[in-house]
Parts: sequence; structure tokens; C-alpha cells
Amino acid sequence: MSLRGMDINMKTQNRKTFFMFLLAFLVAFFIVSVVEVLRSSFSSSGAPEIQTAAAVSPADMLKAPTSFADLAERVKPAVVNISTTKTYKGRGGFGSPFGRSPFGGGPFGDDFFDRFFGDIPQRDFKQRSLGSGFIISNDGYIFTNNHVIEKADKVLVKLSDSKEYEAKIIGTDSKTDIALIKIKPDNSLPVVEIADSDKVRVGEWVVAIGNPFGLEQTVTAGIVSAKGRVIGAGPYDNFIQTDASINPGNSGGPLFNMDGRVIGINTAIVAQGQGIGFAIPINMAKNILSDLKTKGQVTRGWLGISVQDISDDIAKNLKQKDRTGALISDVFKGDPADLAGIKVGDVVTEINGKPVKNTHDLLITIASMHVGEKITLKIMRDGKPMSFTVTVAERKDKPEMIADRGGKEFFGITAQEITPEIARQLGIARDAGVIITDVAEGSAAEDVGIQPQDIILQINKVKIVSMKTYLQAMTKAKAEKSVLLLVKRGKATFFVAIRLD
Repeated sequence: MSLRGMDINMKTQNRKTFFMFLLAFLVAFFIVSVVEVLRSSFSSSGAPEIQTAAAVSPADMLKAPTSFADLAERVKPAVVNISTTKTYKGRGGFGSPFGRSPFGGGPFGDDFFDRFFGDIPQRDFKQRSLGSGFIISNDGYIFTNNHVIEKADKVLVKLSDSKEYEAKIIGTDSKTDIALIKIKPDNSLPVVEIADSDKVRVGEWVVAIGNPFGLEQTVTAGIVSAKGRVIGAGPYDNFIQTDASINPGNSGGPLFNMDGRVIGINTAIVAQGQGIGFAIPINMAKNILSDLKTKGQVTRGWLGISVQDISDDIAKNLKQKDRTGALISDVFKGDPADLAGIKVGDVVTEINGKPVKNTHDLLITIASMHVGEKITLKIMRDGKPMSFTVTVAERKDKPEMIADRGGKEFFGITAQEITPEIARQLGIARDAGVIITDVAEGSAAEDVGIQPQDIILQINKVKIVSMKTYLQAMTKAKAEKSVLLLVKRGKATFFVAIRLD
């Protein structure tokens, strides 16, 4: 065969090889496509298969907004800056450089500077402070904190457009730290929208707007860190905790949800910590708005009972499965609870279908009730559930209030009256003193061996027959910084002396 013939034959063979590979590739591609179509058809027909989750971005997982700008732009016009002026009297700085002390106020005695500079007349000094607020009606009503405007001689409100108005204090409530003020604007004002703070969830994004350190219209963002915080600010603590930056001057400003609605009033911070701020739930402000607007103060509900939390020991004595509920330690004769048939030793578990976890729950719930309103109390009595209808009366600030009668601590001791149930369990008379429910760790009482369930029979030789005599005797002993107790433990009776060094 010639060289030319061999060359033609090789080219022909190469073309055949190329077309064979091309054909094989097309066949393979066709088979894969058919299999994929069949698999998809098989899957959609409802046949079982392992499902894999679709990829979710971190932003989708956290539902984080891409920007707070639109929200801030929409709500800022309804947020105001508040400046106050308070007047106090002084002698222009004259006084002892050593201050007043238990050791005589320095080398010349406490009265040295009073004797030589006491004739200098006092004069007025001005103290200025800053806060925030938000407009709730287009005719000028504004919510803020009570501590922002308390004892102020002058309250000045500055709007987002820099217009300023002097405000009138309409109503205040120191127990919740809420105040209502009003300005007389030239035109209709922008207002905030109010949310339902009971529906707020931990982890939600929130935005705080206010006047920290005088920096007007400052916007910060964070999340709801916790709900129902009790921080010792007052009897009705129920704060929303947030890590949105809150600083002095933010007080009284709004805390918004991502719908641009107010869920709280920024009011407190933890000075030692960062990212720990607190807001009053807006529902609490809504509940007292009418009273603030019409009366200037708040009228709260009253049942005429003294209650306390249930300790582990009391729960066992009452045969309670846990510490849930509020134990009634006293019922005031002639008051609503007494008239309804409530008794000492009953444990309140629900009010109008809302569970009562502890004394704090009961206090907040009753305080939000309106005078004359009929409510349903579910209680446990001797292990049996019962239901009572009680008509809410007006709460009066008198010595019989819960804060004065229940849970007060002396020398590290917390005590309560002996209820009929406890008396039966321990086999003692109900008027045989008071029973100790808690002893503070590291207290003087713990140092001398006082224990929960000990019964105090006498205080400084005075026989104790009720919480009233206990409080009177302990108050006197506390002032003297010493007490002699006659204590009964089981079948033993003994004296214990406690002294506060």
C-alpha cells in the first residue's frame, strides 16, 4: 500500500474514533437526563425520600433587618427631648470641708462651720437635667418617666423639628415611674403607635430612641433580652430587659418593635454592666393613662389580703406539689376578700384565668384592676380547688398594705402568721407566736442558729400573738440593735440573743 493510501486510511480511522466518543458522550448525557426526569417525577408522586433542608442565610435565621433607617425616619418625629429645671437652696458652697461624720466632723467639730458661716443667707440654685419622652396624642400629651420631671419647676419639651414648648405635668405615679405631661402645640403633632407588650417575645429586635447625655434623637438597636425582670425599683417591677444601648438621658424615651410600635418606656440601666437596660412595659402605662389624665394620680385595686411567697418548707406543710401561687397570711375584716369568703391559709393560683406564680404576680394583676370590677379568684384550700368572685375596692396607703405586713426582714429573719393549716400540721395554737419562713444567709440570725420553721414566742419578753405584735416588737428591737427571742423548735423551747455589731 502506498504512503498516500496509508495516510487516508489513518484519517478515516481517526474520524471513526472521534465519532464513536461523541456518540458515547451523547448517549451518556441522554441517559443521565432521563434518569433525572424519572427521579423528579417519582419524587413528586409522593414516594418517600430523604428531605434536605434548604440553605437559610444567617439574616433569615435571625430575621435581622437589613437597615433600621426607614423605621427610625418614620418614628423619630414623635420622640421628644425633655429638659427640666429644679430649684434648691444652699449657702453657695460654704460648709465643712470634712463633711459631717460620726467622729465629730473634723478637728473643729460638726458645728464649727455652722457657728461661723451659719448666718450667711441661703440662696436659690438651679439644677438642670435631661430626659426623653414620646407623643401619644396629636394635641400634645406625652409619656415620660416620673423621675425625669419629679419636683421640676419648669419642664421644657423640644420636638424633632427643634420647636420648644413649656409642658404642664398632668399626672405622675412614682410606684411605676410613669408620668404624663402636656404641651400646647401650634399644629397637630405626629404620634407613636402603641403595641401590646404582653405579646413581646424574648429575642425580638427593638430600637430605642432618646436623648442620652444630651445627644438628641439618638437611635440604638438590640434585642429583648428578658421579660418580667424584678430589679427592686418598686412594688410593681415587671421590666423588659434589652441590650439596646440605653444611657442617662434615655429615660422616658420609647422602645420600639420592628413594626415601629412602642412596647416600652426606657427607664433604668445597670451602671456596672454594658448592654443591660430596662423598659417599663407599655401596657402598664396604658392601664394607668386614664387615671393620670383625669385624676393626676393612680387609683389601684385592693382585695384586703396580705400575701407571701411559698417557701419549700411551707409548700410541704401545705401539701403543695410546688411553690406556685400566693399564700394568704391575713384577711382584713370587712374588706372584699373577707366578704367573698377568702380565708387565711388559702393559696391563690389564678385571677380571671391568669396563673399566679407568686406574690409579685398577684400584686401586679390586682393593681391593674379597676375599682368596682368583679374578678374570679381560684384558690387551693386544704388541697382542694375552689373559686370565688371578689369585687375590687380602692387601695389605700395604710399600714395594712402588703409591703408593710408581709415578707419584712429583721436581723435576717422573715416570718409570717401561723395559718390554721400550719397550726394543724405542727400541732400548735394559731396564736402561739409567728413562724420563721426564711433566714438570710450570712445574717446575724443564721450565726446564732435560727432556722426556718422555728416559732418565735417572745421578743424581748413581750408575748407574740400576731404579726402586728411581732412587727411592733421587732421594729423596736431593730432600733436598739439587739433582741432576745424565745424560740420553740419541735418540743424544745429556748432563748436566743442577737446583736447587730
